[in-house]
Amino acid sequence: MDRIVVLDFGSQYSHLICRRIREFSVYAELVPYDITLGELEGRNPKGIILSGGPSSVYSADAPVPAAGIFDLGLPVLGICYGHQVIVDRFGGRVKRANREYGSSLLTVDDDGSLLGGIGRSVRVWMSHGDEAEQIPPGFQIIGHTSNARAAAIAGTDRPVYGIQFHPEVVHTQKGTEILKNFVLKICGARQDWTMEAFVDRAVGEISGIQGRVLCGVSGGIDSTVAALLIHRAIGDRLHGVFIDNGLLRQDEGDEIEAIFRDNFHVNFTAVSAAERFLEGLRGVADPEAKRKAVGEEFVRVFSEFAERNGPFSWLAQGTLYPDVIESGVSKGPAAVIKSHHNVGGLPDWLDLKVLEPLRDLYKDEVREIARILGVPDRIVRRHPFPGPGLAVRIIGEVTPAKLRVARTASRIVEDVLLEAGVYDDVWQAYAAVGDDRAVGVVGDERRYGSIVMVRVVNSVDAMTADWTRLSHETLERISNRITNEIEDVTWVTYTISSKPPATIEPQ
Repeated sequence: MDRIVVLDFGSQYSHLICRRIREFSVYAELVPYDITLGELEGRNPKGIILSGGPSSVYSADAPVPAAGIFDLGLPVLGICYGHQVIVDRFGGRVKRANREYGSSLLTVDDDGSLLGGIGRSVRVWMSHGDEAEQIPPGFQIIGHTSNARAAAIAGTDRPVYGIQFHPEVVHTQKGTEILKNFVLKICGARQDWTMEAFVDRAVGEISGIQGRVLCGVSGGIDSTVAALLIHRAIGDRLHGVFIDNGLLRQDEGDEIEAIFRDNFHVNFTAVSAAERFLEGLRGVADPEAKRKAVGEEFVRVFSEFAERNGPFSWLAQGTLYPDVIESGVSKGPAAVIKSHHNVGGLPDWLDLKVLEPLRDLYKDEVREIARILGVPDRIVRRHPFPGPGLAVRIIGEVTPAKLRVARTASRIVEDVLLEAGVYDDVWQAYAAVGDDRAVGVVGDERRYGSIVMVRVVNSVDAMTADWTRLSHETLERISNRITNEIEDVTWVTYTISSKPPATIEPQ
């Protein structure tokens, strides 16, 4: 399988480079910027991309790739900081410039290989505070903007390119075409990354493992697909376990049991452990502490089940690529955004080996695999739900009263969106609650109640998201139902922060 390797210098957009390339059926993977030359060659890439990042190449501690990376004879594309790395490495000069963030008009000076077919000028997205003051010998300028004289450069005698803008973001017109030019035309990569091929490859690899596998299933698409993929490979050596942690959506436990009973032929057991989880969260208010507490309790319950019903050798989870990246275990310089219960929350004492067949995939890729495996549409189209459940939709300590509000209000939000015919048009919708309270008037009586925060977003892969512009009528319907049907609520607010800078879940 041909692949493009993306060196991660810490940009918030690094993962998007991989995502865009995968969209046109070429496998791309994110690796640490300081990967050794031997490790890089071992991956046998068709080309290399240097991502953006927050550093300056002229700083003493600036991150730089292995010295021989440009001597491999492979095509290299530097984006933003990666562009500046190329300029600096080949003898050019990078200087501090006025911060440029937003849309700029790129004028194409040479419509050859990299910028071919995109027109004479396009809008591109800039996000940088440094710029190339002098390009290196052996390079030419192939594109410029009003603020960046060398917005795009190309080697005259080697396939090395640098662009100051970000082709991976949707704000850059023809950005995908630029990436296609590099990946397909310059690198000559084959478009052989398909989910059908992934299923065949994964089943082949998993079938070789020894021992029985314990798989945590939540009823969501990630764990369901992981379970079915493993089951296709090893059959009855898989046992699915659903844990009711008391942090689920309304009626979710019964729905999940019915889904597995009626649709799949997988060994399945439901375990009731709500009291244990809620006790473990008593007095815990810090978001990271809550996530880790839920993660550790999950594994503890699994381990106890394994001891009673084993032996088991593996614990399988539906971990996805965004989970790995956000938990800071992708080995790049990016900061930890938040620990995911099935990544950063795993304790050191875990006796079972971890099996994560989906950890290199994005959510939409998992949905495609679900259709290949015959997962019912009602599961495929179901909105994502966080592993720690309502614990991360409750700000501050988790209490029975807050749980009741968050659970009931979230069901109301989903019901209204279904009635309005827009449930399938959004990525995720829910209600959150914290400790803040506000005065309301109910039946001429003053009431001091909770504030509910409604959150509805659109996304493709959960790594970035935009708040959904619901109609005023829909918002009014949500607010009226929540305040009328939940006695403790007096105010309803609508969250309009996108990701970044916000995250999809509040904690």
